[in-house]
Parts: sequence; C-alpha cells; structure tokens
Amino acid sequence: MVEEPLVWGALLRMKYIIMCGGPRSERPLIKVNNEPIVARTIRLLKENGIKDIAISTNDDRYDFGVPILHHDNSLTWDDFYWLKTYYPMKKPVCYMHGDVFFSPEAIKTIVETETDSIEFFASAPPFSKQYKKNWAEPFAFKVKDTKRFFEAIDLCKELDSKGFFKRKPPITWELWQVIKGTPLNIIDYTNYTAINDYTVDVDDEGDAKCLGGYV
Repeated sequence: MVEEPLVWGALLRMKYIIMCGGPRSERPLIKVNNEPIVARTIRLLKENGIKDIAISTNDDRYDFGVPILHHDNSLTWDDFYWLKTYYPMKKPVCYMHGDVFFSPEAIKTIVETETDSIEFFASAPPFSKQYKKNWAEPFAFKVKDTKRFFEAIDLCKELDSKGFFKRKPPITWELWQVIKGTPLNIIDYTNYTAINDYTVDVDDEGDAKCLGGYV
C-alpha cells in the first residue's frame, strides 16, 4: 500500500462544519435536483475523502447522517449577528455556509487548498458568466490558526461597536478585512481564493430552479 503524503493526510483530518443556524435556516434544506443543498455539500465532501463533517444547528430537521453541533439559531433577522455563527473549535476547521450550492470543482478547491493560518473562499467581481448573482458572496473559511481566527472575531465585534463598518451588522467579508488588516471603510475584493463558477448561495426556490441544470 502506498502511504499517503503527510500534507494531504493533514488536509483530510481537518474538521468541516456546515453552518445551518441563524434566522434563515430553511435555505440549506431547499432542494436542487431533488437533493437538499446541505446533503449535496456533505456528499461532495465525502467524495473528496472528507470524513470529519458536522452541521452547526439546533434544528432537528438536519439529520443527514453527520453529527449536529448545537448552536444558537434563535436570533431573529433584526438582531442576527454573523460573528456568532462560527462554532468554537481549537482544532483545524473549515467553516462552510450551509445555503451554498457548491460545484464539485469548488469543493475540490477548498479541500485541496493548503493554509498555515486562515484562508477565505468567495466569489466577487469580475464574475464568470455562469455565476447567478450580481454581488459578492462568501462561501467558506479554512482555519488552521483557530486562536487568531477567534481573536479576529472579537476584534471585529469591537470595531463594529465603535462604528468602523458601513454595513450593519458586519458579515464574513468584514471579518476577512480584519484578518487581513485591510482598510475597513471599503470591501477589498483581493487576497482570497476566488470561486467564480456557478457556486452560489441559494436564497429561495427561484434560485434553485436556475441551478436545476447543474449536477
């Protein structure tokens, strides 16, 4: 038997958490090609050799054969705070948005991308012709330096309380700005891993119909 490379083995040992909490927890259950979006993400991760997968939610409907990490999804949209949705972990972890329809190529990119610290995966202008939205979307954080990651979340909360962000509340893009140390008054669409194919978040059944031709 050929022994797997140490680096590749380390990548496969990372925990993958699919975030399905929050006030819009219905979205990951939307079906595309008769398959719930969250089930698709689990399937594609397994096809890429990932075994340590969990769902972060308090919703009993998310029984898809992987562990559930109970989290606070009781917030309403008015007081929803994205920075509360990252389930606390000390081991290397990849946080993936549960309402995202990932292409197989996007999952492969996320799984195979190495980082010594923190990497961010998203889509932003210029988009590919296949992309379904006209605005940037965050998809995943891959975190090896968990201490730095949660320190950045705390700093982001502090900066938000002092009015440093134009967008209220700050979301994943603002957190990435804090992590990278870029200016806070604009969204800096640089220094991240771009996934500009048809990978996109699904807001409603209309989006699901648009994606029906993809597998």
